[in-house]
Amino acid sequence: MDYLPVFLDVNNKTCLVVGGGSVAARKVALLLQAGAQVHVVSPALEPALGELAQQHRIRHSAQRFAAGHLEQCVLVIAATGDMAVNRQVSELAGARNIPVNVVDHPELCTFIMPSIVDRSPLMIAVSSGGASPVLARMIRARLETWIPHAYARLAACAGKFRQQVKQHFTQVARRRLFWEKALQGKFAELILAGKDQAAEDHLQQLLAAEKDDVPEGEVYLVGAGPGNPDLLTFRAMRLMQQADVVVYDRLVSPAILDMVRRDATRIYAGKARNQHTLPQESINQLLVRLAKEGQRVLRLKGGDPFIFGRGGEEIETLSSHRIPFQVVPGITAASGVAAYAGIPLTHRDYAQSCIFVTGHLKNNTIDLDWPALARPGQTIVIYMGLLGLPVLCAQLTAHGLPESTPAAIVQQGTTLTQKIVTGTLRTLPELAAEAHLTPPTLIIVGEVVKLHQKLAWFAPV
Repeated sequence: MDYLPVFLDVNNKTCLVVGGGSVAARKVALLLQAGAQVHVVSPALEPALGELAQQHRIRHSAQRFAAGHLEQCVLVIAATGDMAVNRQVSELAGARNIPVNVVDHPELCTFIMPSIVDRSPLMIAVSSGGASPVLARMIRARLETWIPHAYARLAACAGKFRQQVKQHFTQVARRRLFWEKALQGKFAELILAGKDQAAEDHLQQLLAAEKDDVPEGEVYLVGAGPGNPDLLTFRAMRLMQQADVVVYDRLVSPAILDMVRRDATRIYAGKARNQHTLPQESINQLLVRLAKEGQRVLRLKGGDPFIFGRGGEEIETLSSHRIPFQVVPGITAASGVAAYAGIPLTHRDYAQSCIFVTGHLKNNTIDLDWPALARPGQTIVIYMGLLGLPVLCAQLTAHGLPESTPAAIVQQGTTLTQKIVTGTLRTLPELAAEAHLTPPTLIIVGEVVKLHQKLAWFAPV
């Protein structure tokens, strides 16, 4: 995050605009909409600004900028065609700790003017931090089409009831549930249909029917996929935004964790090899306790919770305590990582079956059904096998697979830091060691690995 997004109260406060052209006029219009007292400093004004000055809607100083113009200002915008003047404004405002924006010169700014979607009192600001204003405007244009103008009335109507709802519900969690129900139900639909009075009557009825009691807790067991946020399901995103608490493990990427509701409590459950911040039994009981407290608990797990994710153990415990739960499958690492590596798990010319195994068992030993794994015509996908890679390759060859069998190991698959090492059962352990790979990794063994060079399509920089 290069800039902290904030909404600044400039109502009835002095804001300085240096410049009198069309760009300055656009900035002045925004400041006036926000209720600011605008002081424009420029030897000359373009017609629209001149008209505002004649109407006494802005104060105009027909002179060049000087340090004295900064007195009593809470915000400054420089929009002149003179770079020396713009730089002077930036330096003098910065020395006085006054927020300053120099149009089209982010290196001279302490704040950025965003593209705005105005549904007052609902406001949405989009900024690229000055990197690509055109992109910010494109996103704003899309938001304009997606967000009805009636949302302005929806926000205003909700604001009228805010204090009443706050008094009715003493618990913040209960209050949040009420608003989520209202804003996603009939109340919102009536506002969108233009029936504002009917909407207010309905909200009053809804409020009278709701009790100020402890809400029923619930657990959402959600698969976060292999790491790329674009691979989350719509349902996962919805539940991630409404959870009160998130319990997450090491395989959940930071980019995905950032998409959880901002004010949700975060609890790290660890689950690195031999380093469990919370043992599985403790995690199970934690989910039960949080749900009994009335919390909506997001159990966020890398990949799919039912494929080497121990999700089954967690919902067994929840079921025994009669805790409501939902399960949202995620794209498991096998399918996601293989697809991004350009390695099809099955291909009629190379493999007619695929088998998933984990590289270490509960007692941290590798004790697999080696004869079953070493059969020809199948693809083997090995989770959590980086540490045991030499043993895995040796055992597969000892039980019948040729040393020349193609094999690959993928680090942080589907993400921009994806790294792929390919070789054979004989060469892969040494190649992986030379590449200094770190978890999470996925190992793929079988003839389909030959297709990587031909089918690789994802090439992160």
